[in-house]
Amino acid sequence: MDVKTGFFYLFSVVLLFAAFRVITARNPVHAVLYLMLAFSQASAVWLLLRAEFLAIVLVLVYLGAVMVLFLFVVMMLDLNIDSLRQGFWKHFPLAALVGVVIALEMAYVLMGGFRQLPAAAQAAASQVSNTKALGILLYTEYLYPVQIAAVILVVAMIAAIALTLRARKDTKFVHVDDQVKVKARDRMALVKLAATQPPQAPASPATPAEGAPAAAAEKKA
Repeated sequence: MDVKTGFFYLFSVVLLFAAFRVITARNPVHAVLYLMLAFSQASAVWLLLRAEFLAIVLVLVYLGAVMVLFLFVVMMLDLNIDSLRQGFWKHFPLAALVGVVIALEMAYVLMGGFRQLPAAAQAAASQVSNTKALGILLYTEYLYPVQIAAVILVVAMIAAIALTLRARKDTKFVHVDDQVKVKARDRMALVKLAATQPPQAPASPATPAEGAPAAAAEKKA
């Protein structure tokens, strides 16, 4: 067994372990972290298979954007783990059966495609970078579809920004043109005030014993 085969088995074992822990982890944050580990191992396997473009896309798109977003959402949500775990083992046999069927179908399709690929095509594909070949194909034969997809994505991004930046009545803001027109002398006003005097101590209120004779004298008068 050579070094490449050893790395393939290492990445595959870690990938299977991480995928299994994704569905068995009790903490949703741990499940997301295991899913990120599984994606990283899958990208490493694709690098061994000379699929550099798929490996780079998996790392940049999923690990760099999607999974980080999932992680923040899971951390911010107050999830009730006990309610999520209810009925897991009840539906596990059906889920395992569906997973096995999907794996067998994918293996059948992929192995059939590998058997039909001529040896000369395999040798030529191993000598040419698939990323370069894909780039040449996209920007020559499929140039217009790529440009149309880019325009659609830009329009969607602008629409999302416009929907989130709509004016609200309870929002306080200042127009930029009003800020530009402000002059330095308008920002500060000098007001002349009278000289202040030292504070005087307030008179102490009369006690009830002292105030009683004064009240009696006023009644006699």
